[in-house]
Amino acid sequence: MTLVTRNPRSALLKPTAINTTLAEVRQLWAKGTPVISLMRGEPDFRTPQHIVDACTSALEAGRTTYPDQRGEKGLRDAVALKLATQNGLNYDPATDILVTTGATLGIQTALMAAIADGDGVLLPDPVYDAYQSPIRLAGGVIQPVRATVMHDRFVLTRDALEAAVTPTSRALVLNTPWNPVGTVFRDTELWDIADFVIRHNLLLLSDEIYEAIVYDDHRHVSPASLSPDMASRTILINSLSKTYAMTGWRVGYCAGPAPLISAMLLVLQQSSRGPATFVQDAAALALSDSQDCVNEMRQEYARRRSQVVKTLSGLAHARVLAPEGGFFAMVDVRATGMPSDDVRRQLLYEHHVAVLHGSAYGPGGEGTLRVSFASGGDTLADGLDRLAQGLSRL
Repeated sequence: MTLVTRNPRSALLKPTAINTTLAEVRQLWAKGTPVISLMRGEPDFRTPQHIVDACTSALEAGRTTYPDQRGEKGLRDAVALKLATQNGLNYDPATDILVTTGATLGIQTALMAAIADGDGVLLPDPVYDAYQSPIRLAGGVIQPVRATVMHDRFVLTRDALEAAVTPTSRALVLNTPWNPVGTVFRDTELWDIADFVIRHNLLLLSDEIYEAIVYDDHRHVSPASLSPDMASRTILINSLSKTYAMTGWRVGYCAGPAPLISAMLLVLQQSSRGPATFVQDAAALALSDSQDCVNEMRQEYARRRSQVVKTLSGLAHARVLAPEGGFFAMVDVRATGMPSDDVRRQLLYEHHVAVLHGSAYGPGGEGTLRVSFASGGDTLADGLDRLAQGLSRL
């Protein structure tokens, strides 16, 4: 007898665009065709040595037992201090902070704790596609908020928010800096979004994983810092993956009102005991020690960003929307008249460079490509050359 899935929610889950495209890339490699990837959001930097040393010291000190499921006190204290000094936020580390196995589990836990069956979750379009399945798994209904390109940047207007909200809407997911489009929400934009959230009595899930990677005069502002009312209805989600090149360490954190954090802890206890104790010790050191390594990585990302813009400028049928934050650049290829997935496939199979199509992140991303500069050096240079050649021949 063939076993079949009985839970209808599992049928709603979809692989992420990155995993789907990775499968195609691996098939080409298996056939002997090397592919240069400008696709993944994984920094090519090594984790800074002082963080590695802290982990090694913790191991040698015997920090290998079960961690506190709320998160080790040292890490929660470090998170609270970081949020206070860098973001202007006051959270009690004993009740308002939860350590998670990466931001991904933080998002899932927040949704499972806060969303009931049939609740609407407002989701910008386009946006990181891995939000969709956790919303569905929690029983929520995705309510897309169509973004607009204005002055070469994606924006989320008040009119778009008002058009998308319904009486069933329970929460809004916000990502700033915004993956994939690179927008860093400005103060005025955040105040408008905050007013919308308060007027409609919504919960805000604020994913701030790219907060340290901003360019020019742009700065990250946490929506929870705008007012006590916003702090009371915001779950802040973050991790150390991008900021400290710690993707494989799987350590993140959430901060919010104590009742919500307590509910999230109960959800989390059913699936995870949290990051390893020695990993949490290293994470605490990363947050509390010198941030010179973060500044150095940001400066390198800024150089790569300039390289992307320079290499891809002047193409007849493509233009780069220079990102304000993060390490992805959106390339507008609407002038080709081709669907973005067709453009992506042509670049992959004819020019052997992998990028992601904007439509993977929602209809609002159609006509664009997401190009990653998380990796630099020859990978970026050669990949951009292939990309420019391929785009010029469309």
